Amino acid sequence: MTKWTTEKIPPQQGRSAIVTGTGGLAYEDALALARAGASVVIAGRNPEKGADAVAAIKAVMPEAQVRFGLLDLAKLASVAEFAAQIAREQDSLDILINNAGVMTPPQRFETSDGFELQFGTNYLGHFALTAHLLPLLKAGRKPRVVTVGSIASRRGAINFDDLQAERGYRPMQVYAQSKLACEMFVLELSRRSAAAGWGIESMGAHPGLSRTGLLYNAPGRPRLAIFVLRRLFRLMFQSAAQGALPTLFAATDPAARNGAYYGPDGFGGARGFPTAEKPPVRALDTAMTARLWEESLQLVNVTFA
Repeated sequence: MTKWTTEKIPPQQGRSAIVTGTGGLAYEDALALARAGASVVIAGRNPEKGADAVAAIKAVMPEAQVRFGLLDLAKLASVAEFAAQIAREQDSLDILINNAGVMTPPQRFETSDGFELQFGTNYLGHFALTAHLLPLLKAGRKPRVVTVGSIASRRGAINFDDLQAERGYRPMQVYAQSKLACEMFVLELSRRSAAAGWGIESMGAHPGLSRTGLLYNAPGRPRLAIFVLRRLFRLMFQSAAQGALPTLFAATDPAARNGAYYGPDGFGGARGFPTAEKPPVRALDTAMTARLWEESLQLVNVTFA
């Protein structure tokens, strides 16, 4: 694959997109899609940050079709209401980018529904969102769902005996589990869409090591830790715009393949330009991905019908 950039995004006029998150990768995704002509909803839980993101995009592109939608992935009621609002506003959806997340809060927090915060937000919230938006996606034109993983997922494992980390909470271990779950979801959604004839393509992507607010915006993070992390991010990590490229390739390029996984092409997948790579080995276990899917249906009380 050549060095793919946003200049290679095909025209997106007439296509609609939802991107979860309001800053960092989400902002870059929304900006690039809007520049290509798509109608974009930036979905997040903070209206002020959402308004700032919309204003920033319109400042560089006044004609952009971009708006904010209130969505808290840590509240299943909010997920359902957001999807219902989108269904009132439009008849179809072409691109869904499951991007928003939280990373390694130093202590265990729970979502409003009692799930461990990282697993509940990064994975279960997006699982439920995709289910609620399924009718709109099925009505879309060549619809794609892109779910954002992480290089941390390579060390992840699904602890079915303690999915919510109630008996032991290790921040990075739980984060890696949530992102492995996201990548298992990519593959299982791809398989089930093909089997059921939904016509939806499911891809995964990760940003390598990129400067975003994900790490230092986690709840419970001390101010000194935030300062140190910001300095490290500036020195060691690539820009959010660069990190967003694998997601944008998966969402828009005709060469992107259903069920594929994309990340940066540099050493260890840490930085660079989009390339196809193998998903984590544990994500390839079809029995495990099917089990996770069925348990997730029960946990969030949704159907993919």
